[in-house]
Amino acid sequence: MAVPLKAHIIGAGMAGLSAAVELTRAGYQADISDSAAQAGGRCRSYHDPQLNSVIDNGNHLVLAGNAAVAHYLDVIGASDRLSGPAHADFNFVDLTSGARWQFRPNDSAVPWWLFKKDRRVPGAGVFAHLALGRLLIGKATDTVADRIKPGGVLWNRLLDPVLLSALNTDPAQGSAVLAAAVIRGSLAKGGRATRPRIAEPTLAAAFVDPAIDWLKLRGGQLATGTRLRAIQFERDLVTGLDYGDAIVPVVADEPVILAVPPWVASGLVPDLTAPDDFRAIVNAHFKFTPPPGTPAMIGVVGGTIEWIFAFEDRVSITISAADRLVDQDRETLARGFWAEIVQVYGFPDAMPAWQIVKEKRATFAATPEQDARRPGAKTRWRNLFLAGDWTQTGLPATIEGALQSGVTAARLASAGRCV
Repeated sequence: MAVPLKAHIIGAGMAGLSAAVELTRAGYQADISDSAAQAGGRCRSYHDPQLNSVIDNGNHLVLAGNAAVAHYLDVIGASDRLSGPAHADFNFVDLTSGARWQFRPNDSAVPWWLFKKDRRVPGAGVFAHLALGRLLIGKATDTVADRIKPGGVLWNRLLDPVLLSALNTDPAQGSAVLAAAVIRGSLAKGGRATRPRIAEPTLAAAFVDPAIDWLKLRGGQLATGTRLRAIQFERDLVTGLDYGDAIVPVVADEPVILAVPPWVASGLVPDLTAPDDFRAIVNAHFKFTPPPGTPAMIGVVGGTIEWIFAFEDRVSITISAADRLVDQDRETLARGFWAEIVQVYGFPDAMPAWQIVKEKRATFAATPEQDARRPGAKTRWRNLFLAGDWTQTGLPATIEGALQSGVTAARLASAGRCV
């Protein structure tokens, strides 16, 4: 019986796990290492003693039309781990005016919702919505503001909050190409593809634990708390992985997938051009059981909070492009966030147990300049491949992009297999 070739995957976040799954399907034995104490990267879940419950590091949602997400969850047997509404009904509230509304595109790709006042953004007519088409045409160097003028009802009530969360960058400064990719992959396909999906009960339960179990059943190995110190190169090959206390040899037919953050990859790979400007995300979690009927997700305009998520045992919020908040006092932030949650839902004023999670370098800044710095999966070493949401996926830094990058790297690696 032939012994399967090893595949070395550095990094056990979404990109690394995706690459490991795809390489295992191609007949490799996946050996995964990660410097963190647990797998999952930015999509990890953990028991928080302050809340005495399991929480996600951040609030990540995917869309029903995300093809890479669907493929990954189907392979690892976790397609049932996402929940969400039957239709693409998005709730919003404006804290300044008190206005509340829903944005409700119809299921099919034929956008008849444009002609239904109760489905459009209130105060924005048909022609204002049709202006979204301008996002799809222009130069690769365009910002969103180069194609759509910021301001106005549609911008304030839909484009700004949605693109801010998708790009994690001020939408006016964001890459129009990446913004257009978001629109093409969601709204342009119709409401059915745009339905939001949230991991249930946690990110780890949906995306991480089933993948690790699936890989281990097929001979895969995971080593956490193991930091790669250096990569050994010889001519056009990676020949060794230096972990400090041991050097793991790599033979020519063994692929190495480097699925680490861009600043780590830049320290390991000579002359690598990669994103070097980043944006923060701030999340807050409150130990509070929402009453029945509380919307699972609501967008907030006119406040500090941008999105509120109601889980069975907690209420969580997310703020993107949050560099202005990362150095502020945690309790001051928590009190301000809870006050806005109370304003939205009418919950009791007394703040429950809370936790603030700050990611200072959550994603690369999704500007045209940074998008141009994203490398492809191939490198000049024929057995070294890159994966991560910061590589050139054509998408912003999302779960969909990370999973897609892992598949791309794995397929390139297996296509060059010399056995």
